Amino acid sequence: MKTFAELKKNLKVLPSNLKSIRVAILGDTATQLLTIAIKGTAIESGYTFDVFEADFGQIENQIYDSTSNLFEFKPEVIIIFHSTHRFLLKYNKLLPTEHSTIAEKQLNLIKDLVEAIDKRLQSTILYFNYPEIDDAVYGNYSNKVKSSFLFQTRKLNYELMEFSQSRHNLFLVDVASLQNLRGRLTAFQPSLYVNAEMIFALDILPDVAARAVDIIVSLRGNVKKCLILDLDNTLWGGVIGDDGMENIQIGGLGIGKAFSELQYWIRKLKDRGIILAVCSKNSEEIAKEPFEKHPDMVLRLNDIAVFVANWEDKVSNIKHIQSILNIGFDSMVFLDDNPFERNFVRANISDIAVPELPEDPSEYLEYLYSQNLFETTSVSEADAERTKQYQVEAHRSKAQKAFSNEDDFLRDLEMVSVVERFNKFTTPRVAQLSQRSNQFNLRTVRYSEADIESLVRKEDYDTLSFTLADRFGDNGLVCAVVMRKQPESNTLFVESWFMSCRVLKRGMERFVLNTIIQLAKDSGYMGIVGEYIPSAKNGMVKDHYSKLGFCQKEQYWHLNLSQYEIKPVYIKTVEGKQ
Repeated sequence: MKTFAELKKNLKVLPSNLKSIRVAILGDTATQLLTIAIKGTAIESGYTFDVFEADFGQIENQIYDSTSNLFEFKPEVIIIFHSTHRFLLKYNKLLPTEHSTIAEKQLNLIKDLVEAIDKRLQSTILYFNYPEIDDAVYGNYSNKVKSSFLFQTRKLNYELMEFSQSRHNLFLVDVASLQNLRGRLTAFQPSLYVNAEMIFALDILPDVAARAVDIIVSLRGNVKKCLILDLDNTLWGGVIGDDGMENIQIGGLGIGKAFSELQYWIRKLKDRGIILAVCSKNSEEIAKEPFEKHPDMVLRLNDIAVFVANWEDKVSNIKHIQSILNIGFDSMVFLDDNPFERNFVRANISDIAVPELPEDPSEYLEYLYSQNLFETTSVSEADAERTKQYQVEAHRSKAQKAFSNEDDFLRDLEMVSVVERFNKFTTPRVAQLSQRSNQFNLRTVRYSEADIESLVRKEDYDTLSFTLADRFGDNGLVCAVVMRKQPESNTLFVESWFMSCRVLKRGMERFVLNTIIQLAKDSGYMGIVGEYIPSAKNGMVKDHYSKLGFCQKEQYWHLNLSQYEIKPVYIKTVEGKQ
């Protein structure tokens, strides 16, 4: 984590290739240093934030006044910071009989602000929750007194989490947990607050900024999808090849407890949808033995999507894992206890995240908690199946080798797809797919769940989602298309077309186009218009439209439906909800 001074230095010379996001920062106390930290952190993540910073204490005025500078700025993201200190000041001004309702009153204020933003600006909202201030009026008995300030602060934070469940464009920046992690004496500097109305101490500003920026960039598709694991002295203590399986350190005793608890955390990541892979310098048979036979192992072979154990260098093996998973290196995290291996991987794969694990394994887990490596802005039920899907893909690849003819292989798969318009069931997965699809994403438009809900309500848009299953298993929702109706030219414009790379080379592109064509014909349209906008990662689809028979006119690709012939595919349609 860089210091505040280092983040400030980032702003002196901006790289030319940064992507820009319009961000508004509204606070009830001074936010100048917070703004500097946020802008400096954004640069570390490959973005430049074009920031509108309101004068402090102007939150309500900026949001409720449609002629304000905020409305003129048209932010993509609004950061709102109501400080616990101002909340405490309100509490102090109330009569004692009113103390037990202050959390409810503050929550209603927040709800009104969010509602106003939804109606007027439709921006993504990041709201800072409330770090606790124990005013020590009741001592520990505060936990039993509903009217105590500590009780009301905790109640407000809980109610905020409940409220956020119903608002897909609202994300909470958990500065309360951050203060718990770093300590209030580190997070808050009384002299800075008294003299400059600034809540966060300089030492914690980089952490606060990182929490906010992590959410914003994850909405733009910058998420970690895969955790690659070394084994010896990383997942267990000792060297399996030298010590033998019975002597490795794992379980409930001594340092073994640290490795077991690390494995529990890793398994929770896997259950959330993070892909697990193993990259170990070992013979495969010996490396797999604890996963198969050790009674104290938490992780088992069926938790691992790709298992690579050999005597090749780790850079080559990580590249091999990447080729199997077909995801970017910037979506990967590599854990290894050995400083040489960490530096070797960093030097040769620049985009991969390689945490600097502490020397003491008992500190691994707390260190990894503090890094917030796996930020996400959406979770779907399909996430838990991701490891299984990659394992099934390995079976498909093996089966394909038995066929000399690709058409015979595709026919043998017995593929089916559920095709339906976006609905409340598919919305979380479509949002997640848009945020995580970087390679097969023709215009790289990102959608939050709130964006998708808004699209569904618009009469000038049509949408389609596609699943894919075959005799080996179900890949879940793998593709989504957003189309804007253009009645003036009697065409459909493909605003977005994004797809999971796991289903490439199975005819899914042709199947999706056939479906779009049929929808367009049924609706009386004469043509389809597409666009490819190059990004740093989507070069694989630069010829997508030309391969499908579109003709280019300037930056757009056109397809005349009267001249289109349905392309052969081996995928059968199963109708979903329309």
